[in-house]
Amino acid sequence: MMYKIKPKIKESDCPYCDGKGYFQLLLGGSETCGCCNGTGENSTE
Repeated sequence: MMYKIKPKIKESDCPYCDGKGYFQLLLGGSETCGCCNGTGENSTE
């Protein structure tokens, strides 16, 4: 059985979207991350 290994995220990456800036929706499409506003950077710094 194959397992996907999740790449490590950097401390500067947004913890909610893993630094991607968006979420992949289950029914298709994507949505901009509300925490980082699509930048992918951690906004708590």
